[in-house]
Amino acid sequence: MAGIEGRSIIVTGGASGIGEAASRLFAENGAQVTIADITAEAGAALAKQLTSEGYTAQFVTVDVTDEEQVQAMVAAAVSAYGKLDGAFNNAGVPNTGKKLVDITRAEFDRIFAINVTGPFLCMKYEIPAMIANGGGSIVNTTSVGSMIYVPLAAEYSASKHALAGLTKTTAAEYGEQGIRINSIAPSTAKTPMYLEYLEKNPAYADTVAATHALRRASEPVEHAEAAMFLLSDAASFITGVNLAVDGGYTLY
Repeated sequence: MAGIEGRSIIVTGGASGIGEAASRLFAENGAQVTIADITAEAGAALAKQLTSEGYTAQFVTVDVTDEEQVQAMVAAAVSAYGKLDGAFNNAGVPNTGKKLVDITRAEFDRIFAINVTGPFLCMKYEIPAMIANGGGSIVNTTSVGSMIYVPLAAEYSASKHALAGLTKTTAAEYGEQGIRINSIAPSTAKTPMYLEYLEKNPAYADTVAATHALRRASEPVEHAEAAMFLLSDAASFITGVNLAVDGGYTLY
């Protein structure tokens, strides 16, 4: 896809699931990728594999709730590639599967720390680096839970609504400085966590099919493709959008 070749792009949560698919896809399309993840072994292995295949990638260990680590992540991207052009702030954690009164304060705080404070810290340091380079593009990962009701996900849905609002507000604040900020809202994707759950609960595939107009779960790369589009020049006049990449889940 035209528009990301030679671009320095950070991918948080970049060692597995949608993030791994994005790290691979961006690298294969000519980006200079900084894979950032809290899981060092998987992230380092992915970066090594991509570089062995002739692509440009590095790995940085990061806990997105730690401001110093996030700052160091952005600095590592700029140090390695001389600039920062884009970021896919994808790191996040799922819901607890509990009704609201059964959710502990610690569980609620953890969801918000990773799903909201994490992208806030990422954008706080990514945006100045992009402005120094003349502009850039950011994509955050929300969820269909940022748009409609999702069962047993009060804390998760609230965090993703917050991230959608953060995305739109920040897009409005920094558009004049050449920064585009959007988000993608996935539904069920065939991530390792989903596939593991499906092995123990095979009937869940029927539930997923029944709640999606396309009658299936997504492949992680389908979300990566959407993120790449929004990061690319092909989306040069798109900002502040929360794009449902959901196979029709939000139609029901």
